[in-house]
Amino acid sequence: MTYPGRLPLAALMFSILAGATLFASLWASPTQAQLASHPAMPYVVVETGQRFAKLQEAVVSIGLGRGTIRIAPGHYADCAVQTQGEVSFVAEVPGQTVFEVGMCEGKAALVLRGVASHVTGLVFNHFAMSDGNGAGIRLEKGNLTVSQSWFHDSEEGILADNDPHGSVTVDRSTFTHLGRCDRGLSCAHSIYVGFYDQVTVTHSRFEKGTGGHYLKARAAHVRVQDNSFDDSQGHATNYMIDLPAGATGRIEGNWFMQGGAKENPSALITIAAESHNHSADGLVITNNVARFAPGVATGTALVADWSGDHMQISNNRIVDGITAFQKRMSHDQVESLKKMAGAVTLGH
Repeated sequence: MTYPGRLPLAALMFSILAGATLFASLWASPTQAQLASHPAMPYVVVETGQRFAKLQEAVVSIGLGRGTIRIAPGHYADCAVQTQGEVSFVAEVPGQTVFEVGMCEGKAALVLRGVASHVTGLVFNHFAMSDGNGAGIRLEKGNLTVSQSWFHDSEEGILADNDPHGSVTVDRSTFTHLGRCDRGLSCAHSIYVGFYDQVTVTHSRFEKGTGGHYLKARAAHVRVQDNSFDDSQGHATNYMIDLPAGATGRIEGNWFMQGGAKENPSALITIAAESHNHSADGLVITNNVARFAPGVATGTALVADWSGDHMQISNNRIVDGITAFQKRMSHDQVESLKKMAGAVTLGH
């Protein structure tokens, strides 16, 4: 078994996305010159050869059909809303097409509610809104596949609403400096998926979170495999993986590094902490590695469970101070115990 994180996964991602030097230059806030640094007609619909000045124009041209939009290198304060069809948004050179600042409908660079969407090789950064949910991608329905992409310095990387028949798949992507839990608003997370059918996250890196959870999903079925969750430089973060409504599937071969500047350090993976919409019977959590960042020794649990379902937890490599499993009581159970205690007191 090869565990992600034993090799420098961040360096691997940067290599995939066209080099560490390029990405270091993307951390700064965009200038007007940067935002204008692309061809006049940068969007090409591959199937027809048509060129467009605006991403929305390219999306509309595909309509109910299926098409691929190839995007030239550059920095874009542009955005698009997809309402139909199946659209692939593909960087001509992975890692050199950067969307930043510009948001459609006050939500994201890409607002997606078509049949399906595919995103490959794009960079999303510097998205923020007054409601605290500024995102690179906002998925409202349909299937989404993201690969070889980078999300950073925003409130959320990917935010998905509810589609009980839909799927979200993320592969070979990096999520950096994302999340928030401030201003009295609901928290934002690096990836936050609502009630979808399936969520798959593989070969990706989560790091340097700035609040909320790294991966939160209310999906019925999950596969989270061969990822790196590095919280060593996180701040005010919570869980690495939160399945707040329960789920079945697999969490396997991941590498977890617990940081010391957390808002909630009590667990790395949580099951049914908010509700029990989905059974967690048969959920497999295996062959993961969990450790503390240097100088951190706060006790925590690899898995904290509120569901009471029968999961399969085995062969995880954890250091001293990390408990393999903790059973926790739901809010309803706590309230029930309080009522029972009150009845006993009154009986006396």
